[in-house]
Amino acid sequence: QVRPVESGGGLVQAGDSMRLSCAASGRLFSTYAMGWFRQAPGKEREFVAVLRWTGITSYADFVKGRFTISRDNAKNTVYLQMNSLKPEDTAVYYCSVVVWYGSSWHNALDAWGQGTLVTVSS
Repeated sequence: QVRPVESGGGLVQAGDSMRLSCAASGRLFSTYAMGWFRQAPGKEREFVAVLRWTGITSYADFVKGRFTISRDNAKNTVYLQMNSLKPEDTAVYYCSVVVWYGSSWHNALDAWGQGTLVTVSS
C-alpha cells in the first residue's frame, strides 16, 4: 500500500521559493499519477498539480508559471518546486496517488498523509 510522506514546509517571505518533497512507498510508484493538493485555514482542500506517469503535467490556474511538479522514480519521490510564493499560498500541502474522474483529480488512496505546512508571510 502506498503511504506518502510529505516534507519541506516552513515559514518563508512573499517572493521566496521552497521545494516540497513527497516520499511514497510502493514498487509501482513509477506507474502512478502523483498529485499535490493544499488546504488553507478555513477552506476546503484543493488541487494544485499532477504529474502523470507519462510525464504530462497539469496545474491549477493559481499556480501556473510559479509551481513545478517533478518526480524521481529511483527515489520514489515527487517534488513541488514553488517560486514567487504569495501569502495566499499559505496552506497544508498534501501529496497522493491521484485519479481523474468527474472532471477533476481526486485522491486515489483511502486516506491523506499528514501534510506539510507552508506559511508565507507578507
